[in-house]
Amino acid sequence: MRVDVQGLSVRYGSVVAVDDMSFSLSGNKIYGLLGRNGSGKTSLMSALAGYRRPIGTVELDGMPVFENAAAMRQVCLVRHTADAADKGDKVSYVLEYGAAWRETWDNSYALELTELFKIPLKSKVGSLSLGQRSALGVVVGLASRSPLTMLDESHLGMDTPTRYAFYDTLLNDFMAHPRTIIISTHLIEELSSLLEEVVIIDSGRLVLQEEADVLRSRGTEVTGNAADVDQFTAGLTVLSEKSLGHTKAAMVYGALDDSQLIRARQLGLELGPIALQDLFVHLTEPVGGKL
Repeated sequence: MRVDVQGLSVRYGSVVAVDDMSFSLSGNKIYGLLGRNGSGKTSLMSALAGYRRPIGTVELDGMPVFENAAAMRQVCLVRHTADAADKGDKVSYVLEYGAAWRETWDNSYALELTELFKIPLKSKVGSLSLGQRSALGVVVGLASRSPLTMLDESHLGMDTPTRYAFYDTLLNDFMAHPRTIIISTHLIEELSSLLEEVVIIDSGRLVLQEEADVLRSRGTEVTGNAADVDQFTAGLTVLSEKSLGHTKAAMVYGALDDSQLIRARQLGLELGPIALQDLFVHLTEPVGGKL
């Protein structure tokens, strides 16, 4: 499912959560929506799901989503827990509710996932642990098989083994049933291998939209003699620097051309990749991080 956002703003009184944002997602990819706390991720996803009347436009496959039942039935938004479920409801009822609302629902897959994540069907939602409630939200999101599936930090309550089981399951199901999946997360490095494209927002504004591999290629850590590092990085966009004695490491943003690579070898400098999470941190620094 294609997503087109043009001039989108979301306001809560005098607070601007999303500020004149425009972007397009071509669809059938796993997208990472990255931003610091309070950056506007949840407000943006709510607007994409049609939960809020937009200032600007939000279209899914060319259809406006707000107050459009046909479009909204193609969307599933899951937040950090199964917050759409009443705590007194049994898990089995939550699955029945999901099936009733979504034509794409796969109930056999939902039952497979509840077994994988050890979620008792007869238990009430309120009696589940935080990890089980998070896993139940993931079950709803994945089993919905919605053309636009959004997971807003839905995995954070899980322990590490369960999160890794979720990542494997997500990738396998996406490969078998391609669709547009948007995941917001603070656990960037854990998820980085799944992400095909990254959307970074900060203070309600779009900072960067890029294919994940291309973004990684634009960051390089340069390490060596401090004077040589300074000489090499002069005129480049330096994200951060660390020094220990006469040795210095600098993170630079921007692809290096062949002449720069040759120059680095001549100076005896070591060049290495920057983790996606490190790039995100520096791109959203309060001062000087916007590129």
